Amino acid sequence: MKKDDIYLIDKPLRWTSFDVVKKMRNVLTSFEKQQSPGSGKKNQLAKVGHAGTLDPLATGLLVVCTGNFTKKISEIQAAEKEYTGTITIGATTPSYDLETEIDSTADFSFVTEELIKATAQKFTGTQLQIPPAHSAVKIDGQRAYDKARKGEVVELKPKEVIISDFEITRIDLPHIYIRVVCSKGTYIRSLAHDFGKELGCGAHLSSLVRTRIGEFLLKNALTMDDFILKYRSETTLQALM
Repeated sequence: MKKDDIYLIDKPLRWTSFDVVKKMRNVLTSFEKQQSPGSGKKNQLAKVGHAGTLDPLATGLLVVCTGNFTKKISEIQAAEKEYTGTITIGATTPSYDLETEIDSTADFSFVTEELIKATAQKFTGTQLQIPPAHSAVKIDGQRAYDKARKGEVVELKPKEVIISDFEITRIDLPHIYIRVVCSKGTYIRSLAHDFGKELGCGAHLSSLVRTRIGEFLLKNALTMDDFILKYRSETTLQALM
């Protein structure tokens, strides 16, 4: 285990991205203390940061940088992203996903495969997208989701994003399975909401997995349990040397 490195983590469901960073920081700090017990840095925490937030209800690839590699965070964040997920039509939620309860339903019996695929094509290319009110976007120094959870009205400005590919991989209504390739700053929750609005029956994002950030792939990622096991194995090895 290196002090300066890039770790690929498969973020667990319901963990925040900060939960992952906090856990890894604690693990790496303990490891560094063991490696340099007399360094006088007992109270210094390991330097750890992630390159792109994942919502608590999303799973998949979280790129975590440590030590000097934290300088690469901005570069990694700017890379193209790929996701797979499920859009459920005929129902909306305030958060555009399942973080909040369904607040409206609508008939979707008129929705056909042809309509779904034609509508998806409208969302490829450069788009102006409004982030969800339940998002980490800051308004006057406060997170939008903090305001939204208090019942305050949240008004966010549209942002330009690029959706390179919006593929419909399977249809089993009311569920539509998707693969999306997009630019930094794209909210798949907003895409699901806007897609449902364009269909005419509403929709929300019911599952999401990030599969790629630039050249980094989910298939090469460690689970948090694997990461901790790796740390413990190296700690034991260090103690025997």
